[in-house]
Amino acid sequence: MEKVAVAMSGGVDSSLAAALLKEKGHPVIGVTMLVRPEDEAEAPTKASPDFVNDARRVADALGIPHYVIDLRDIFHQQVILPFCQEYRVGRTPNPCVRCNRYIKFDALFHRASSLGARCIATGHHARITRDDTNGRMLLRKGKDRRKDQSYFLYALTQEQLSYAIFPIGELTKEEVREIARKKGLPVAKRPESQDICFLPGNNRAEFLRDFIPQAAQLGPIRDERGDIIGRHQGILNYTIGQRKGLSIAAGEPRYVLAIEPENNTVIVGRRESAFGDELVANQMNWVAIDRPTETITAKARIRYRHAEADVTITPVYNDSVYVKFMEPQLAITPGQAIVFYDGDKVLGGGTIKLSGKSTALKQMKEFACNG
Repeated sequence: MEKVAVAMSGGVDSSLAAALLKEKGHPVIGVTMLVRPEDEAEAPTKASPDFVNDARRVADALGIPHYVIDLRDIFHQQVILPFCQEYRVGRTPNPCVRCNRYIKFDALFHRASSLGARCIATGHHARITRDDTNGRMLLRKGKDRRKDQSYFLYALTQEQLSYAIFPIGELTKEEVREIARKKGLPVAKRPESQDICFLPGNNRAEFLRDFIPQAAQLGPIRDERGDIIGRHQGILNYTIGQRKGLSIAAGEPRYVLAIEPENNTVIVGRRESAFGDELVANQMNWVAIDRPTETITAKARIRYRHAEADVTITPVYNDSVYVKFMEPQLAITPGQAIVFYDGDKVLGGGTIKLSGKSTALKQMKEFACNG
């Protein structure tokens, strides 16, 4: 069997992935990434980050080699800088999508290849199958729909899917923990983290303030008529659809409708104004199908926890798509991923570029309808 590198984060999902692969007879190595500036790159010490120590404990328990791989430089270039740039221009990025494509299934895999690995496995709740009619690799939802992570994996290429393995994709989270407990894995009870891995204390604003201080400048909050109704604390603190933390006096809740970095302004309005039924997405990656040449229908998610919605997808110029929702959706947010599904199968996805009432979106819509 081929040697498999397991990306071990110190959590129960990736730990059980390593255990299951070893149980099946694969030669397995554990690889743990260093991505944060403060992470230690030295040999094992008590000062190592907790996730490194936990991954090492699991590897020792399984009797497999464990390697700590320093990817801080490429992670900074491919994930942290784009993350900051998106906030600088008023968008809300999803760094996990870029990390999967450019770090875990690219940089980390190629470093693991030098150790003899031919595949890379992770603890993602997702599945991979092959379309027997055309040989295409298919990305599917994990068995546990509550924990399904296919949304974060839509950007993987066909080549990357060909050497990726998701050993726990057929298990629920409860089954993962129970099997890990029975196998005596030392992290079986470790709680899940919802944090972005490179944000100390998950403090986004403090982190961004160091990288993009211009986005921390105070500025006006305006209503839909253009009247100033408050002061914001820097556009990096806001995202489309946000209701809490606006610090404005209003008779009813207000939601962030738009962020205008060019004049350092946050626009707010009533909840009904935060709904939209169209967007344009770019940076498309098609998984189950080739790039469509005409309008197709699908289900779509505009956030990880978003309920799937019926859409039509029309290709437009520059490899973008115009998406029309059958029902209005709350807080369509530029910078976030939109992922298209056919049942449990990922058709493809991209980055939301335009939403709201922009002239550019109107032009794309006219192109889609007339072209």
